[in-house]
Amino acid sequence: MAKKSKGLVILAIGSIPLIMTLGNSMLIPILPRMESELGITAFQASLTITVFSITAAISIPILGYMSDRFSRKTIIIPALILYGIGGLLAGVAAAWFNGAYIWIMIGRALQGIGAAGTAPIAMALTGDLFKGGDQSKVLGIVEASNGFGKVLSPIVGSLLALVVWYGPFWGFPVFVLISVLLTTFFVKEKKKKKEAPPLGKYVKGLFSVFKHEGRWLFTAYLAGATCLFTLFGILFYLSDTLETQYNIDGVLKGAILAIPLLFMMTTSLTTGSKIGKDIKRMKKVIITGFLLMTISFATLVFFTRLVPFIGILAISSVGTGLVLPCLNSLITGSVGAERRGFVTSLYGSVRFLGVAAGPPLFEALMNWSRTGMFLATAGLTFFVGLLCLLLIHVKKQNKSSEDSETNTLFTKLQLTTE
Repeated sequence: MAKKSKGLVILAIGSIPLIMTLGNSMLIPILPRMESELGITAFQASLTITVFSITAAISIPILGYMSDRFSRKTIIIPALILYGIGGLLAGVAAAWFNGAYIWIMIGRALQGIGAAGTAPIAMALTGDLFKGGDQSKVLGIVEASNGFGKVLSPIVGSLLALVVWYGPFWGFPVFVLISVLLTTFFVKEKKKKKEAPPLGKYVKGLFSVFKHEGRWLFTAYLAGATCLFTLFGILFYLSDTLETQYNIDGVLKGAILAIPLLFMMTTSLTTGSKIGKDIKRMKKVIITGFLLMTISFATLVFFTRLVPFIGILAISSVGTGLVLPCLNSLITGSVGAERRGFVTSLYGSVRFLGVAAGPPLFEALMNWSRTGMFLATAGLTFFVGLLCLLLIHVKKQNKSSEDSETNTLFTKLQLTTE
């Protein structure tokens, strides 16, 4: 692949998770305003995040199977279009419909289904198009793109809300159009060498994957969900705190929300470029990441002033930026191309469930106890980090058949959970 061509392919693939990320992060700054404009509770406002994430989580495995059965682009492009339509419906409803809340929820559900065909399948597409160290590097870029979307979206959401509070909904179709054009013109998939297996054989193959790799694979899934749960939960808490305690809203609020996300994005990009395909290093980086998250969340109990609070919170973002690119590489390399779409999509599902659970559970924890909220979060990240330490064991690398497409990354590196 020529260098210029490769750059355009990476740009196109990177645009896909960025679009997905806008789906939640762009709305977080406007949730308090949505409450007052629609006359709804904070819990009802948080459900606009939750319904998006739950419909995505349910739809992801189905679209993942379909991407294995047909092709990645066949799923990604219609999914992006549906995502844009859902945003348009929510924007139209907020502007002109009576009983707008229910229509916004329907639009968000459509967006969730569309989002199911974006980032998880982009991960599988990366696994198809790139191999070895390039694969980890591009997956790091994909995760950094995800992080960049999280950095950009609170600011963009706040800017669009200056025009009208539901402006972010109208922004979705515009961003989608850019990604659709990039993917259509620059991503060229390899032709399948053989017909897709029948459903029965496909399912049997998946059972085989989870039978042999299940313990570490489900641990990795839990780790990804935990990262997104804590990230979106803390962002929800911070968004509420900035508005209610500091009277900060608008673009300044979006910029403050972007600070921890900027740390996460930068760390993700660096991590992806450094880990290569060294599984032993990935495990150490994952554990280090969870340790940083645990220290950060436990320490936040003692800080109420905004500047030191953001500084300590940034440490947890660095931890998240260490963990996610490693998980992406581990999971993408765990199976061959014929089942990669489903396995990466299932990972996407549990990440979305983490996002879905974050705002409502953190709202409940905020009402219970601020100290308890941070200590419970620290306990969760410590527990998941411990699971990663105990359940992912790496044997010495076997260098034979290094470039064979028939061998998965974990066959080559002899990853075991014994």
